[in-house]
Amino acid sequence: MREHEKIDWLEKLKGLKFGDWEDIYHLVIFPMYLESLEIIRESFLALQKSDYPKDKLIVVLGCEERVSQHAQIVASAIQEEFGSKFFRLLITWHPDDLPGEIPGHGSNETWAAKKAKEQVIDKLAIPYQNVIVSSFDADCQVFPKYFSCLTWHYLTAKRPLRTSFQPLPLYINNVWQAPIFSQIFAFSASFWHTMNQERPDKLISFSSHALPFQALFEVGFKQTNVVSDDSRIFWQCFLHYDGDYRVQPLYYLVSMDANCAKNFFKTVVNTYRQQRRWAWGVVEIPYFLFGFLKNKKIPLSRKFSLGSEVIAGHFSWATAPILIFLLGWLPLVLGGPDFSQALISYNLPKIVSRILTLSILGLAISAYLSIMLLPPKPLDLGRFRYLVFGLGWLLVPVMMIFFSALPALDAQTRLMLAKYMGFWSTEKVRKS
Repeated sequence: MREHEKIDWLEKLKGLKFGDWEDIYHLVIFPMYLESLEIIRESFLALQKSDYPKDKLIVVLGCEERVSQHAQIVASAIQEEFGSKFFRLLITWHPDDLPGEIPGHGSNETWAAKKAKEQVIDKLAIPYQNVIVSSFDADCQVFPKYFSCLTWHYLTAKRPLRTSFQPLPLYINNVWQAPIFSQIFAFSASFWHTMNQERPDKLISFSSHALPFQALFEVGFKQTNVVSDDSRIFWQCFLHYDGDYRVQPLYYLVSMDANCAKNFFKTVVNTYRQQRRWAWGVVEIPYFLFGFLKNKKIPLSRKFSLGSEVIAGHFSWATAPILIFLLGWLPLVLGGPDFSQALISYNLPKIVSRILTLSILGLAISAYLSIMLLPPKPLDLGRFRYLVFGLGWLLVPVMMIFFSALPALDAQTRLMLAKYMGFWSTEKVRKS
């Protein structure tokens, strides 16, 4: 990750002996709901700092008609300040209550992408293969070399039109304003995605990501009746192209907000609800399993490799924290006298002790790495704030039960009982 940050990607693009990087446009979509002008403006300022030519950026701010009064204020301010800063800046308005839609990120983004196709890409006859779509959350801030890094990977990929590109999400925009448990959970999520990028053959798109516009068009754009649109678009492409589709890690950062509401209690509730929404990605399992049954062209090994990974991931998400917590003492309580006399009852404490020792070592490494990734501390915070942050990692075992396993069990139970979820937009607050 640090190596990729040091590379001059624009210079590497200029040195390419094939493909004309100056022909590549980036369609950047920010679907927004109730985010403040401050949050949206910072995302646009980050675009301005990009080293990639701004006359190759087509930027879309996707607004919702159902909150038109708030969105109009934000959109007008953004249009006034940034209207002439990019090749094109579009403000789109996603209608309320369209038949068959779930109002949310995916449906808003699809509306915005279709408007960009109609008003810019088709109008100017830009070849679809020369457009890369970056699907961002409203609070997503790109690092300066993001677009040049993405363009280089796109032009050098073996099959660029059959590839999505996944940056590393780092939730640090407001990390010093968030409660300690939210800070820890934000970095835990970042570390999880970092580990996943070490297995690119099993990587699935998540949150802010990029894909070829041609692929997006050929699969009919993102489905508008789903909650987990970022993973669903991968499965749409994977099934449409008979398994000939993959996600390539960029090992390059984008930053977003940690969960932070107006008060501590609301942040607790929002963190739970956000994790439950992420865990609702379990609905992808029946989607791709039915797709596997219908599509006989996908190699069986590829079906098993990806499918088993997703199923195992959702299973461990809902059960692993609870099982680890109960492992040391529950067998002794429930096993009774017979279990107490068994050999395993004597070895169990030693086994659990070694597992916990390894876990503590892992937490210490995580604490160190997260401190290294923290942005500069505001001057008004005390000198011991780094120490408090480091010690906060001791809360992880408890947090993983209440903010990981339980939301996942909640989502999976809702799916089992056909209590389907709509899209819940995480409240984003910046404290002055």
